[in-house]
Amino acid sequence: MNNRITHLWAAAALLLATIAGAAPAAGNKPPHVVIFLADDLSRNDCTIYNPGCGIRTPNMERVAREGLVFTHAFVASPSCAPSRGALLTGLSPARNGAMFNHTVPERQHRRWPAYFQALGYEVAAIGKVAHYATVQQYGFDHCSHFNYHQDDCIDAAITWLEKRSLAKPLCLFVGSNWPHVPWPEKTDYQAEAIALPPTQVDTPETRQWRARYAAAVGNADRDLGRVYDAAHRHLGENLLFLFSSDNGAQFPFGKWNCYEDGTHVPLVAVWPGKVRPGTRTGAMVTWEDLLPTCLEAVGAAAPPAGTGPGQITGRSFLGVLKGEQQGHRDRIFTTHSGDGKMNNYPMRSARTREWKYVRNLTPEAEHHTHVDLAAAADGEAYWASWTRKAATNAAAAAVVQRYHQRPAEELYEVEKDPYELNNLAGKPEQADRLARFRTELNDWMRSNGDEGLTTEHARRPVPKPGAKKNAAPKAD
Repeated sequence: MNNRITHLWAAAALLLATIAGAAPAAGNKPPHVVIFLADDLSRNDCTIYNPGCGIRTPNMERVAREGLVFTHAFVASPSCAPSRGALLTGLSPARNGAMFNHTVPERQHRRWPAYFQALGYEVAAIGKVAHYATVQQYGFDHCSHFNYHQDDCIDAAITWLEKRSLAKPLCLFVGSNWPHVPWPEKTDYQAEAIALPPTQVDTPETRQWRARYAAAVGNADRDLGRVYDAAHRHLGENLLFLFSSDNGAQFPFGKWNCYEDGTHVPLVAVWPGKVRPGTRTGAMVTWEDLLPTCLEAVGAAAPPAGTGPGQITGRSFLGVLKGEQQGHRDRIFTTHSGDGKMNNYPMRSARTREWKYVRNLTPEAEHHTHVDLAAAADGEAYWASWTRKAATNAAAAAVVQRYHQRPAEELYEVEKDPYELNNLAGKPEQADRLARFRTELNDWMRSNGDEGLTTEHARRPVPKPGAKKNAAPKAD
């Protein structure tokens, strides 16, 4: 009997030690965490990164002055569901199973709410946080206003904060629908004066729709400011506040593409007393890293990073937040697989600080998206002007052809060519670099169980860690 009691006490002590290691230390009040997500916002359309973009984003500038701006933040995928699934699991799309749009991670993978609920947090999602109604499958304590362009979500989030009475620490996601289409019909931006990136065909229609998009970005900026102020008003200064976007804007070469305008996103962190205001970092981070970073920020242990059982692909960059380290990752891998019958042009990419490698898995197919196939509000209204101009203008014809026809491999020196206009994959002097990228991407795909599938119907379950996997396809 005495031995049994001794063993029971030992087991209880071990359990208490484990809980103590996983939870915030006693006496240290854990911070609240608020994460504001924009929808379809490219980094280059924010004045904190591109002052000459011509779009007014005063609240982004205000938040940036009070926090840390990440100049090299990326999403795991340039479409909504895979991007947000990676955020909410800390796993790459291939690892969590949400590789295609309108999908949700497989049930065996632990989600963000479960991690924070185990630490005593209330976890809520208001607005577009996951892919619309799929948010209900993530296990939030409270979720609402997640339907398509349910634009009263910001009012709802602020009201919910005002009425909240729980003493628990809070982890709150607020997702604006802006600047996702449809863009406002009224805009105070002058179409003829709007700035156009070099990837766009300059037509009156393009400028008018860019002006409408600028108004939509302004709506996202307004929503950011309102949520930021409400969070500090109701939660105080013991607050880690993050602002980012799920993927780039719905323009050609942006959303649904592994180019910079699709995957390179804004990220700003504000944390009074922890994050130095008015600072910038070039550390390379991905949305997969946000879960382990926030866990460590509240005093908990993050799951180990890796591809084995119980491991996630995200890695904490808490040291970057606190100014204790300068770098984080040296490679960022992104995937786009498909979106039903639309945007079905799968690609993968590997990005270092200076270079980007893109692999198109079906180069024999024509590239199409909502922009050229769907309704006027999706982009067809200005896309038609591109095709008309292409009939008589060589530069416009080249842009339209590049949109539809992609080579098997692309290589860009992105620090010098940020809009990826000059494909260097065919240059003899880049043969060694191309071969290294090809091998690195193959290895990454293999380790993540990414079989390079080209249709959602062909998708098979991701192999369990340690199981034999098919080799990733080699580029021609």
